[in-house]
This record gives sequence, structure tokens and C-alpha cells, in this order.
Amino acid sequence: MQSHLFIGGGADGLTYPISDGAESLQWPSGITGRETYNRQALSFGDVSVVVYIHESLTPEQALNLLVEHYKA
Repeated sequence: MQSHLFIGGGADGLTYPISDGAESLQWPSGITGRETYNRQALSFGDVSVVVYIHESLTPEQALNLLVEHYKA
């Protein structure tokens, strides 16, 4: 099964195919730029999920954003 990166926030609904195990990826941004997303594993006990976090966020900030989004 092909893995995809889902971009939320200001770019809601965009997806991008990624290769399994990629440590980082770059997404085209605007006309001349690129945004980098780095691979992180979020884990709790024996369960973990791989996420790609925007380079401007710390893992703690990304987790807080996820929690706030899913509270509703």
C-alpha cells in the first residue's frame, strides 16, 4: 500500500505520496520555496505511529497541535 503525507492547516486536504522509510521530504511551497517535513515516531507504550513534522515545529508542539485538533 502506498503511503501518503497529509497536509493540514492552511493547505488542508493536500496529500503527497512518499516512499516507506523516508527520513524527510520536501513539499513545494509558493513559487520558489520548499517546506521540509522530518520523520518522527510518536509512541505510547507498545504502540507507535510515524508522522512527518514540519521543520518549524518541535515534536512537543506537533503533539500539542494534534491533541488540540482531536479534542473536539
